[in-house]
Amino acid sequence: MSGADYDLQELRKDEALDQLAGRINVAQFVAYAPLPEGPEQTFCRLRGHRPNAAFSSLRAAAEELLRNSPDRAVNVRSYLPQDPRSKPFRYGLDRLDDIVEVAGSALDDGFYVILNETVDVQDGGVSGVVEGGIVEFAPDDTPRCVEKPGTASLQLDWGRKLLETVYGFAPDLAVEPGERLEFSIHPKPRGWRGTQTLGWEVEEVGPHRLTPRLTWPNRFSRLIGDKAYGLLMAHLAGAPVPLTSVYARRLRQHVFSFGQETGGRDVWVRTCPIEPVPGRYATRHGWVEPFALLEAEDPEPREWQDPDLHLSGLRHILASAVVQAGVPAAWSGAYYVDAAGTGLTEGVAGAGDAFMLGRQAPQELPAQVRSEIERLAARLDEVFGPVRFEWVHDGERLWLVQLHRGSTASQGDVIVPGEAAQWLRFEVGEGLAALRARLETLPPDSGLEIVGQVGRTSHIADVLRRAGVPSRLT
Repeated sequence: MSGADYDLQELRKDEALDQLAGRINVAQFVAYAPLPEGPEQTFCRLRGHRPNAAFSSLRAAAEELLRNSPDRAVNVRSYLPQDPRSKPFRYGLDRLDDIVEVAGSALDDGFYVILNETVDVQDGGVSGVVEGGIVEFAPDDTPRCVEKPGTASLQLDWGRKLLETVYGFAPDLAVEPGERLEFSIHPKPRGWRGTQTLGWEVEEVGPHRLTPRLTWPNRFSRLIGDKAYGLLMAHLAGAPVPLTSVYARRLRQHVFSFGQETGGRDVWVRTCPIEPVPGRYATRHGWVEPFALLEAEDPEPREWQDPDLHLSGLRHILASAVVQAGVPAAWSGAYYVDAAGTGLTEGVAGAGDAFMLGRQAPQELPAQVRSEIERLAARLDEVFGPVRFEWVHDGERLWLVQLHRGSTASQGDVIVPGEAAQWLRFEVGEGLAALRARLETLPPDSGLEIVGQVGRTSHIADVLRRAGVPSRLT
């Protein structure tokens, strides 16, 4: 059935649900209309029953819906046809008497009523909207998440591939031109068809094209970890990403993988914070059990807030760990864009962990390696705008091992611009932990002079930029 076959705007909510259930899985529901002689059942979809099966009473229907609900809970929503926005709404009722009482009271007051299974929006899945050739979504929320900051926003083909990669099934996000679909995706089967995609509403909005906002951190990148999301974006953009398996805390029952085999015989296990924290958490060369590493590095949730996304609460800082196929490293390093819009590439021969931690100065790179990095940076810039990434070259091929968006404020020997009443010295050889401790106790109106041959793309420089403390290389 196409969107042109019926006018969704003229249907009551229960009629629209009945039509929607003909083309996509919907949450189990039973709907009633208020009549003078008593409530009349209109439509229903209950697993194990034919469409619109009739029940002997409201109580019998509510009892079967409650029994069929995976969470053993039911929502009661009410509305008026001339004003379809929900009126009285009760969420997560788990006692049959309460469900019957709330629904009966609304019907007595002249409201149309829909009983539907309660669906946990905090089960590790996502909710969102498909419209105009894009898909936007977030975890721990309803489809109205698109009205809030921080939703992931992708062109529809990328969104389908990302969600299939993460959850292990192809989501049912089929829409006709000019339609807007509200949906949710779940790790476990839901709804009357028992699949993992639920449709909540379809409406005609007219044909138009929207442009996605390919930005992160966002609410979904915080679910799987910033590094994991950046690598997924690079993979979708066609960049050469080593085979990567993601062990996400919120998705413990499912490990997902993407990328390409490298020919290497070892692995790197990298912890993934919910947002970048350069060099603070563990990276291991060689296998360690990922969830054990997460527990050792970040055992207890802590108070956290993001004022930009209006998020706060207790949570683990490490969202996941990634196990990445090793690349036999001939050269390794990093790339970023400075304040003038100029790309800067730095690296060293062999593995680059000492360089990234500021313990090894950058070396002259072969012209071929530099050229490949610049071509990859140009490709990624066309898709995402200015980017920062870490790379490894195996002597024949360039590999991308981390990706972040955005340029930096650095330029030349100035890592972070700004004036200071006094400039204090910091020796690079003291290491990242000492630098973080120094930044926490730095007197007001002070800047840092960084002493030593450290790369401008190293974690030392990243930590200074994130702290926003005026700093310069000497």
